[in-house]
Order: sequence, then structure tokens, then C-alpha cells
Amino acid sequence: MKNQFKKQLAVSIMALMALPATAQEFQAGAPLSSTNQAGEHVVMSDNVKVYGSFHFTESCTFDAEKNLIVSMNAGNRGEGAEADGFVSLINPDGSVHTPRFIGATRDGLDLVDPIGSAVRNGVLYTVDSGYLRSFDLESGQPLDSIQVPGAGFLNGIGVAADGTAYISDSNNGLIYEVTPEGNSSVFYQGDALDRPNGVAMDNDDNVVVVNINSNAVVTFNRDGEVILTEYSAEAGNDGVVVLPDGTKYTSSVRFGSVSRIRPGQDAVVIASGIPSAASMCYDSTQHQLVIPMNPNNALAFIRL
Repeated sequence: MKNQFKKQLAVSIMALMALPATAQEFQAGAPLSSTNQAGEHVVMSDNVKVYGSFHFTESCTFDAEKNLIVSMNAGNRGEGAEADGFVSLINPDGSVHTPRFIGATRDGLDLVDPIGSAVRNGVLYTVDSGYLRSFDLESGQPLDSIQVPGAGFLNGIGVAADGTAYISDSNNGLIYEVTPEGNSSVFYQGDALDRPNGVAMDNDDNVVVVNINSNAVVTFNRDGEVILTEYSAEAGNDGVVVLPDGTKYTSSVRFGSVSRIRPGQDAVVIASGIPSAASMCYDSTQHQLVIPMNPNNALAFIRL
């Protein structure tokens, strides 16, 4: 009996040794998972948390229906760069849900350098190397890709309820308007902007823009008229979000701070020391700000 057991054990060990020794990679487009010894596909258990899966994350937005943070990850920049940008889905605690939801290696859904992002009516919008790209938020499948003629460096984006996109061009110092039909035009160019970056829509579907070279937080109506100018506590702003009560938060990529501007009040710094605080988003379910730290390959979280 003892010899028979040893023989069976030796056969089992040989069978295991015959299995492929290659490491399992995550499946693009799917939550973290692996294939067990029985050949079964197993989703990662709830008692495991994985953090990271970022590459120069420049912006994020929030999918309230799925309760997930949608993070843009830029590719390797420069001449001849491949289409290696991607979108990650992140749980509200910062752990990874889906490392590669859109982009790199998934079914030819190419992204080169996704920067600004916004979610509206079940659609994910991102600006990517002179294009406005849109994807179905449920499946990740591409919907449209619109080139913006004459664009310099498209950066931040806000999307109105009717699907019209407002995109900052930081190099040319202007804001573009892109209609759902794909028609683009200059929405505003003038003294109110000084290297514009982050864009958001307020509760009345006005366009709110922050500037890198000043601390001005400028609100435009849909006719392109300045209707309000406020000021963050520090300049160098990359991101802006507007809460339902009208409170604005700005993130300074230059000075690493987050300012709060309540209606009719002066701005105050609520957080500081955040390296490369880029274009943040507001998680309305957990009531927190999520701030990408681009070259640091990380996200910062601030509970409000």
C-alpha cells in the first residue's frame, strides 16, 4: 500500500511538472482572475486587494452605475510611439478592478495617449492625440473617433447633457466645442484663458475651465461668454470638479495642492503635498476626490 501511494504521488508530481510553467497574465477587458489547476476560470477572491496598474495616469472620471473609477493611462510618448495607452477600472478603495478595460492589447481598441476624460449618458469620452474618442461605458466598445482640425495639445474635457464636448487646447490657449455630429469650432479664445487645462460642466451645463499659468477659475455660458471668474488658492491648476451644491475643487499639478471654492467664498487649500496633482474626478457615491499623479503612476484619495 505504501509503495502504491508513493507511485501515485510520483505520477501526480510528474503530471504537474508537465504543465506549462509560463506566468498567467490578466485578461484584457476582464476583472482580475486566473485559471486554476482544474482549468477553471476563477475571479480573484474578495480577500485579495491589488493596487497599481497605472502608467502616467493623467485623468479620471467616475462611473456611478458601476461604482468604479475610470482612469486614463497615457502610452509612451515620442516619435514612433505605439498605441499603448489604456483605460483602467479602479474600485473606490483604490484597488484594481479591471487593469485593461480599453486600449493596450484588447481586441484592437487602440489608444495612443488618452488625457482628459468625462462620462455622460453611459458614454466615456477621452481626448487622445488630436482626437475626441468615445466608448460605450458598459462594454468598452468604440463609438466614435473625431479629429479636431488645427488642434495643438488637447487636454481637459467636459461634456454637456446633449453630448456636446468642450475641450481645452493648452498649447493654443483656447477651448473647442465639438458637437455630437462631429462638427468642431473654437468656443472661446481670449484673455480669460492662460494655458487652459481642466474642464468641467456645472449644474446648469455651463463650462468651467482652470488654467495652468494662473489661478483663475472661469465659468462660461454655452454662448462662450464669461459669466463668473473665481480664484483658487494656488495657481498651476490641472483639474476641476463641480459638486451638486456648486462647490468647486481644483487640483494644482504645479504646486501639489487642492483648493475648495464654495459659492461666494474665498478659496482655501484642503490638501497639499500631492506630487503632480493632475486632472481629478469626484466619486459621488463615496463622496471623495480622486487625483491622478501622472508620472508617479498612482492615484490619491481625499474623503470630503
